[in-house]
Amino acid sequence: MTLEEKVNMIHASSSFTSGGVPRLGIPEMVTSDGPHGVRLEHGRGWNAQKGVLDSGTYLPTGICLASTWNPALGFAFGSVLGSEANFRGKDVILGPGINIMRSPLNGRNFEYLSEDPYLVSKMVVGYIKGVQAQGISACVKHFAGNNQETNRGSIDVQMSERALMEIYLPGFKAAIQEGGVYTLMGSYNKFRGQWATQNNYLINQILKKEWGFKGAVISDWGAVHSTAQAIWNGTDLEMGTDLDMGPHPNYGKFFLGDTVVTLVKTGKMPVSLVDDKVRRLLYVMYKANMLGGGKRMKGEYNTAAHQATAQKVAEEGIVLLKNEDKILPLKSDVKSIAVIGYNADRKQAMGGGSSQVKAFFEVTPLQGLQNIAGKKVKITYTKGYNIARGAGADADMIKQAVQAASKADVAVIVGGWTHGYDYNVWSDNAYDTEGFDKTDMQMPFGQNELIKAVLAANPRTVVVLMGGGPIDVTQWVSDAKGIIQAWYPGMEGGNALAKIIFGQVNPSGKLPVSFPKKLEDAPAIKLGQYPGDGVTVNYFDDIYVGYRYFDTYKVEPQFAFGYGLSYTTFKYSDLHVQTGDKTATVTFKIKNTGAVAGAEVAQLYVKQEKLNLPRPEKELKGFDKVFLQAGEEKTVTLTLNEDAFKYFNDIKNQWEMDSGVFDFIVGSSSRDIKLTGTGTL
Repeated sequence: MTLEEKVNMIHASSSFTSGGVPRLGIPEMVTSDGPHGVRLEHGRGWNAQKGVLDSGTYLPTGICLASTWNPALGFAFGSVLGSEANFRGKDVILGPGINIMRSPLNGRNFEYLSEDPYLVSKMVVGYIKGVQAQGISACVKHFAGNNQETNRGSIDVQMSERALMEIYLPGFKAAIQEGGVYTLMGSYNKFRGQWATQNNYLINQILKKEWGFKGAVISDWGAVHSTAQAIWNGTDLEMGTDLDMGPHPNYGKFFLGDTVVTLVKTGKMPVSLVDDKVRRLLYVMYKANMLGGGKRMKGEYNTAAHQATAQKVAEEGIVLLKNEDKILPLKSDVKSIAVIGYNADRKQAMGGGSSQVKAFFEVTPLQGLQNIAGKKVKITYTKGYNIARGAGADADMIKQAVQAASKADVAVIVGGWTHGYDYNVWSDNAYDTEGFDKTDMQMPFGQNELIKAVLAANPRTVVVLMGGGPIDVTQWVSDAKGIIQAWYPGMEGGNALAKIIFGQVNPSGKLPVSFPKKLEDAPAIKLGQYPGDGVTVNYFDDIYVGYRYFDTYKVEPQFAFGYGLSYTTFKYSDLHVQTGDKTATVTFKIKNTGAVAGAEVAQLYVKQEKLNLPRPEKELKGFDKVFLQAGEEKTVTLTLNEDAFKYFNDIKNQWEMDSGVFDFIVGSSSRDIKLTGTGTL
């Protein structure tokens, strides 16, 4: 290649493509958002195209996928994405997003997986392998420390080395070394004073040298700030916006454009640095069958099988949070249901910013209830509240909702957060969306007043919460008999939700993130800084993220990490711990002691009894989702290797494992402990 041809490959050639080399038959590399569905078509610009085939499968969002605690569904999920990306002519799908849920206010928590690095690691590997089995490159993001949207383009993240190693990097390491991901996206923020996308320590030292990453580092759009730092510090492909470059942008003016040619030709920069970037991009192209007549998979688009996967993820990801007096599932004596809430009939697929999906169809909760109930149950619908920025309770709408609820056997309120349609518009969307964080955890649009009024009118009320994370329910949680966390459950979400409500599906989802009672209880707010002073944010909460904080500091969450109810009951028994020098095998039995089939996520936490350095009360190190028929019993075996017992000693700057006694704690959640044993390693 000529130098100019090489440089043409390391920067964008349009909004979503990077440059190829026509002379050598090297094509442009085509990228697409997003993490839960191939984004609507933009072509070479930023305006959505019209009249094109871009309505696809809208999968549940990342937090719903993680709530399944089922890595096999991660593979199925990724397979759908990869197949549809192939059909759409894409080479790289810009997902999964795996940033740790540090603050409940983060606007992109809905895209991410968990507050826990182990759960993230287990779910991300299947997702990546599913995408790449279809011949498409997955792109894990955002590396690293992008745990808030507020000031994301300027904030300097400061954290301890121990927090970095134990909390914020393990998911990325698993993506590289276990998932074999081909591309990785750098983040917008600074990390310890240097932009993350051109950060020598993160990219050169850890990602490429220590972890052995062979693929390409892609910048987030507009995240490169310096030609020299990007060249020297490991950025392989600069992507970016052309919004400020007029109708005919010159991509050669990017940082990794013509300036690089000049620097190399004048001897100020070695060509070997450019060669390394081109080799990495060619590696990705080879893996994605883009070169040398490689046979591309045809892909499938919006098939019944894809839609079935979307529904299965929703069915296993929706979480039953409360079921007092067994209000759920609804019995045959229920002849009328008052469905209340704007979110009950609001489509969410086009929300969230870059993760927008133009869904082929989207079944809302109201439609799902109508589909599953059929003609046997009378269903009425009232909005209950308006969705508008700053909107409060509407007395007339609440009155209508109360009247409907009082006349029905059961009321179902669908509320919670909302997605936005365009992250540049504040009117309806600054909750779960790219570019903005929530300002608080309070229920918007006067929903508290609505829910309290409906509960008073009809105690047989089920509250369904949509959204990408925790919300403050303290004003009414003790009065509601039934609460369901539905997340953003995808195109079949309404049917999945209705099947759970009517008992056709037994819920098995478990929370991948702790729900604090109030914002002040969240460790990022209580111990750390959030969102920082506008320049720097210090992670003083350190390794005490999520349940690690709640359990260690003895703070009661609203709903604990790993928590989720079922329509059946499970009995744990016969715990045995067998230890070697640096490994342990834990076995126990689980029996379905109820009357219906169900699935239980058995969680294994580890605690070291004698500490050389402070450690959390316990840490998740294993889990298994066990499917059991009524009366059935199975033996669960979980094997832990040395990594399960290590911690990062930031005094010695190395991973260590101390010999001694460890507690092996088996639970249905981080707070619902069923069995405890000990072993010496």
